[in-house]
Amino acid sequence: MSAAEAQEVKNVLLQSHDQYRQLAERHHQLDTRLHELSEKHYLSASEQVEEVTIKKRKLALKDQMEAIARQHRPNSRAL
Repeated sequence: MSAAEAQEVKNVLLQSHDQYRQLAERHHQLDTRLHELSEKHYLSASEQVEEVTIKKRKLALKDQMEAIARQHRPNSRAL
């Protein structure tokens, strides 16, 4: 599957799949917070823990989103 086809599957899921959309929204929220932390010159100990936790949560969300996307991709073996 090409990158364009994968992106099309994601776009369709964002419009039609509630769970996928919720995961994507949460991923975006975490990404925004991570960006806020990355702009600081110094992170406190609690902010460092938060940064690591956010990265782990984002990865878990991305894994869940990818699992949903795999279920909705056309079967490439049928070609």
